[in-house]
Amino acid sequence: MNKKLWSSVFLPLLLLGMICISACGKTYEALPIDEKVDICAICNMQVKDDAFATQLTTKDGKTYKFDDIGCMHKWKEQNGTSNIGMDFVRDYNDKAWIEYSKAYYVYDSSIRTPMAYGILSFKDKTSAEAFVAEQGIGKVLTAEELNQHNWKQSKAMDNMDHMKEHTAEEGDNKQHSDMKDSGGGHK
Repeated sequence: MNKKLWSSVFLPLLLLGMICISACGKTYEALPIDEKVDICAICNMQVKDDAFATQLTTKDGKTYKFDDIGCMHKWKEQNGTSNIGMDFVRDYNDKAWIEYSKAYYVYDSSIRTPMAYGILSFKDKTSAEAFVAEQGIGKVLTAEELNQHNWKQSKAMDNMDHMKEHTAEEGDNKQHSDMKDSGGGHK
């Protein structure tokens, strides 16, 4: 075979094939949670090393961590899903990482989660159904059904947000009053 033909045609094709094979076979793994530094990519709260932590890795290798599955959903709404290599949730019972698409979920608005989305993740349908039977609350959902879910935070979170706003307003009013009483402010 002609050496020139080999180096100009076959070698580039071989290299291209190797690149395609390595890119297609990319695997993603969940990273450990480091409570000292991990902050939710959406709400900026600390990500605890608990059953509520979730994460996703983009195809270019960037990992985003979340303190609640609802925050991960919000990230997907804002950034789309076409660049996600893999997304992970944790099993409620043993905290093992599970691929989002393979997990089962239990939703009930009364379930307390960090950002009040009321969704728990389970590694299998049997575990999710057992939780519902034991607690007497909740609906079991697949990942596909969860994608169609109405992602509203519970009323408890709405009330907390209202209380924060009210407290902030009181602080502003008190600060304004203190300035007025001390002779500060505009004249």
